[in-house]
Amino acid sequence: MSCCAPGTESAVALEKALHDGPSSEEMRLASRDIGSGLRQTDLSVPGIHCGACIRNIENGLNRLEFIDNARVNMSTKRVSVAWSDGAGDPGAIIQTLHRLGYEAHLFDFAGEAEDKTLSMMLRSLAVAGFAAANIMLLSVSVWSGAEAATRDLFHWISALIAIPALAYSGRIFFRSAFSALRNGRLNMDVPISLAVVLAFAMSLYETINSGEHAYFDASVTLLFFLLIGRTLDHMMREKARSAVKGLARLSPRGAMTLKSDGSKVFLPVDDISAGMTILLAAGDRVPVDARVISGSSDLDCSLVNGESAPQTVSQGSVLRAGTLNLTGPLTIEALAPASQSFLAEMMQLMERAESGKAGYRRIADRAAELYAPVVHLVALFSFIGWMIVSGDWHHSLYIAIAVLIITCPCALALAVPVVQVVAAGRLFEDGIMAKDGVAMERLAQADTIVFDKTGTLTLGRPRLLNADAIRPEYLELAAQLGTHSRHPLSRALAQAAGSAQTADFEAIEEVPGAGLEARRDGVTYRLGRADWALAVTGGGSGDNEDKGQAVLSADGRFLAAFVFEDRLRSGAAATVAELKAEGYPVEIISGDRAGVVARLAETLGISRYRSGVLPGEKAAYVSGLVKEGRKVLMVGDGLNDAPALVSAYVSMAPASAADVGRNAADFVFLHENFSAVSNAIAVSKKAGSLIRQNFGLAIVYNMIAIPSAILGYATPLVAALAMSSSSLVVVLNALRLRIRKRKAAQFATASQPDDRLGAKAPEPAQ
Repeated sequence: MSCCAPGTESAVALEKALHDGPSSEEMRLASRDIGSGLRQTDLSVPGIHCGACIRNIENGLNRLEFIDNARVNMSTKRVSVAWSDGAGDPGAIIQTLHRLGYEAHLFDFAGEAEDKTLSMMLRSLAVAGFAAANIMLLSVSVWSGAEAATRDLFHWISALIAIPALAYSGRIFFRSAFSALRNGRLNMDVPISLAVVLAFAMSLYETINSGEHAYFDASVTLLFFLLIGRTLDHMMREKARSAVKGLARLSPRGAMTLKSDGSKVFLPVDDISAGMTILLAAGDRVPVDARVISGSSDLDCSLVNGESAPQTVSQGSVLRAGTLNLTGPLTIEALAPASQSFLAEMMQLMERAESGKAGYRRIADRAAELYAPVVHLVALFSFIGWMIVSGDWHHSLYIAIAVLIITCPCALALAVPVVQVVAAGRLFEDGIMAKDGVAMERLAQADTIVFDKTGTLTLGRPRLLNADAIRPEYLELAAQLGTHSRHPLSRALAQAAGSAQTADFEAIEEVPGAGLEARRDGVTYRLGRADWALAVTGGGSGDNEDKGQAVLSADGRFLAAFVFEDRLRSGAAATVAELKAEGYPVEIISGDRAGVVARLAETLGISRYRSGVLPGEKAAYVSGLVKEGRKVLMVGDGLNDAPALVSAYVSMAPASAADVGRNAADFVFLHENFSAVSNAIAVSKKAGSLIRQNFGLAIVYNMIAIPSAILGYATPLVAALAMSSSSLVVVLNALRLRIRKRKAAQFATASQPDDRLGAKAPEPAQ
């Protein structure tokens, strides 16, 4: 029989479960496969407050043998851990975090809908402000010359007000500091807590001994100012992350699924798996990547391609998660779970962009690592020095408290991550996803730009021009071959034939950079590059090669040549002109025929280009440029560009690229307009400039603030105000990245007439 009230046991068990965190089985189920035998688990760690927390968590987790890497995002208090499947117990990750003094839970983006941290900070701020105002009124009476008895009474009343105010409002700092000290480490909240406690303890000592001066107003007002700075910093971080939060809201909470027995069940989106049938009503968002089984409708695909015009979909169309069904009901089949959807991929890119370990970030982390021991030594020496000079321990301790507060390197700790957060949000608003801060740093340093042609400079949606000149049976055969490939030319052939019907071949193989090969009735058919398609018998003259971009052959015998026309990507000409005006060497490298590439290069005003290049040759060429010391930006899509994207110093791919291309690229742009390339470069350069400015602001602040505090010119209140102000200045400076210039708008407008091949590139704006 339990002496506890009914329900108490379950409440205690629930509290214990929340404290213990997820089990090994839950960690494994919540993880996702990221290739190479690795799985990734995302954890929410609310106790992350500063650069020291980041360093302790990453170093602690990376010591585990089965951990490949651990990355902390201070903005979201999220820890992403990549671990080797089967090489260790994922439960050890939670145990390590607990040993370091941090509670951890599985990260859930939906849980960010309500900002509980902000509401808690606002309540703490209100309590501190109320207490500070009342204590200040009592202090005014004391300063006005109250009698000793009245002064002592007001001091005790101030103490009674200060105790609950400090306990409630200061718990944000005290918990963090206690957790750090309990685990044998230091963080930025240790000196802050020490300063507040010392100011209160000194005041209480004076009150007990009927001293003339007490500093309850200083300790509570100090806490009030510190909370103002931390609350505003939190609010600005959340504002900077509004883009990725808006992206998260595009994911519906669930969907109506159709069971095999005909019953309908509404399931949470996380419970939907590949192969499930989903009933999508008009007005609903697509929950996961899916294919249309039946029905037709118009979709708002602006999330994926940036186009406001609805896109018509019907049976066989592939839908991206997060797109909006506008007009008619659809029955769709899930292609992947929500954790592997296009929307989830974009959200993961945003998260990585905010937490990458760029060179600047490593500098800031190293400075923050040295902070705690140095600031305590400076405060100690200040106390000893003033004791020697003045002999007044009250005044010496007062100065030491000011030093503890004013030397807090919050501005330095914020210098890099806040810019990365704002930059990631700005890029997302422009339809660009960055994988991490390192990618942004490299993009700002790029000095050579190499473009692929099909699907990159052009939309990769070619149209067959000479269908009337080709024998119907050859066109049908080419279309049947084309249905086995995702290549743009193959799709164009299938569309031109007006039938998606496939034919049975004994064997079929796609050769990257060459084409399709199939066997039927003892005949080998090839559809692709002329030199490859006609190589079976060594046949094929230059005349045959010039007849089209793709050739159909049977046992090396020429059957038909196909000529296509592709549309230049919107903004391509204007973007190339802008990049050339800024001094970037621009090149085209393509596997297409020389004549086609030459015409495109002439249209865009590019003098250097290479044609007929195989995938391996692309990668070798880019690697050669890198070995020469060039910092190459490679922009490409598709399977054949992946090796070159990996070889480049930094890379970019459109969202329409093949999965392997998107995975290989450092940046993914969602919209069709090619201005994403120049916009990404401009934002990355501006981000680098703002980071350097923030470093400069932090250094100037410390050069002025620290000597002022040591020399006794800064009281604890002034120190708190200065420290909070320095952090806000850094955050406000980072938010300048959201200011847009007219130049980008001018180029976007100028890009509209340039969407067809043969149009001349406009002169860049001066």
